[in-house]
Amino acid sequence: MTTRVEHDLLGDREVPADVLYGVHTGRAIENFPITGVPISVHPELVRALAAVKQAAARANRKLDLLPPDVADVIDRACTEIRDGAFHDQFVVDVLQGGAGTSTNMNANEVIANRSLEMLKRPRGQYDRVHPIDHVNLGQSTNDVYPTAVKLGLQAAMAGLRATLGELVSTLFDKSVEFGGVLKMGRTQLQDAVPMTLGQEFGAWASMLREDMDRLTESASLISEINLGGTAIGTGLNAHPLYAELVTTNLREISGFDVVTASDLVEATQDVGVFVQLSGVLKRTAVKMSKICNDLRLLSSGPRAGFGEIKLPSVQAGSSIMPGKVNPVIPEMVNQVAFRVVGNDTTVTMAAEGGQLQLNAFEPVIAHCLFESIELLERSCAILATRCISGIEANTERLRDMVESSIGVVTALNPHIGYRAATDVAAEALSTGRTVSSLVLEKGLMTAEQLDFVLSPANLVRGLPSVPVVPATRPDVLVRGAHVVH
Repeated sequence: MTTRVEHDLLGDREVPADVLYGVHTGRAIENFPITGVPISVHPELVRALAAVKQAAARANRKLDLLPPDVADVIDRACTEIRDGAFHDQFVVDVLQGGAGTSTNMNANEVIANRSLEMLKRPRGQYDRVHPIDHVNLGQSTNDVYPTAVKLGLQAAMAGLRATLGELVSTLFDKSVEFGGVLKMGRTQLQDAVPMTLGQEFGAWASMLREDMDRLTESASLISEINLGGTAIGTGLNAHPLYAELVTTNLREISGFDVVTASDLVEATQDVGVFVQLSGVLKRTAVKMSKICNDLRLLSSGPRAGFGEIKLPSVQAGSSIMPGKVNPVIPEMVNQVAFRVVGNDTTVTMAAEGGQLQLNAFEPVIAHCLFESIELLERSCAILATRCISGIEANTERLRDMVESSIGVVTALNPHIGYRAATDVAAEALSTGRTVSSLVLEKGLMTAEQLDFVLSPANLVRGLPSVPVVPATRPDVLVRGAHVVH
């Protein structure tokens, strides 16, 4: 392998001749062989780093701090990276000491060496375009890195919101499809009162739609950046007009409405917004996992369990039990949720561990947030397309369970009284007889009255396939409780 020699404060070091990164990145590779996962695994972060460097180059050019030709090649190199080029050169580990310095230097060196190539100059000869003096001019890792993280998260969250929206739409479609399918609702895994399968799916859709709103709120919170604050927020070594210019440029380049924080010292050390976002991601993951737990229960069996719905068969479920099919998609989502919850704990501890004017643990915060967003986005898409969209209702079993359940006795409380209803429920449970047969046998209601009170339209409000008000209604008075509809 041919090499070139570069120099830093620790002395000379050889780096591969054909790479765009330099000595600082090379030392980081040696220092942090931790996960084996490079920062390029999060392309939104790499593109955001390039956007920040591009905004800085334009600001420094306007302030006459960068020669126009140098600013121009830096600008062009950043455009290439934002378009997806050279991401393989972002090689430092996602877990690193230094509050993101290795990531910032990786970006500086790649941009500097690509700029040198454009000027027909050898890599590593930084007299013309220097990673720190030019690419990093007016900047510090401590304002570049958190700004890039926030910008990258904005892009990642946009993808998650879109995919979560598709999952919500799929659930709503199923709620319409199953709108007329009567089933038993349950509380504490015990029979409760009837509902429709459509209502069950509709509730899941509403649960996740709320989280789309919470994600939008979190996106607005991470629009405040500390770019221009440099090391600790005081703006040392930055031109007085730099902060305003660079933020304006970043808005134009990224398309996100970023704003400069009113207190840059506070913004440089406070990572509370990352804790907020992580909590929203955990909230979404927990809800998705709860829905998948329900899907696994409702599809259990298929003959010795609930067996109310049938999930799509996507792969064989056993190497020993012929014909077995497992709920593998919901199980995958459960595991994603477990990981997101773990990431949230890591973000919380990393935020708490910050000291004085800077939180040194932003790399692990960033990695956890990007990973959680990516895992949730992928699992949303798979859950919608490979599970929810293909679910079928076992209508006969659902109907049988309603007819045999003692839960329907709750609807008789206003007509026969709680005590009589309790006696009927107890006897039905002990004898295995239906509630309807016992009510008729005891003369508590007539068949006409019973049929009306236990009709799907009365048991479940808003049942689409049954009129809310029947064409004919028996004018009944049962045990002093007038039936009003």
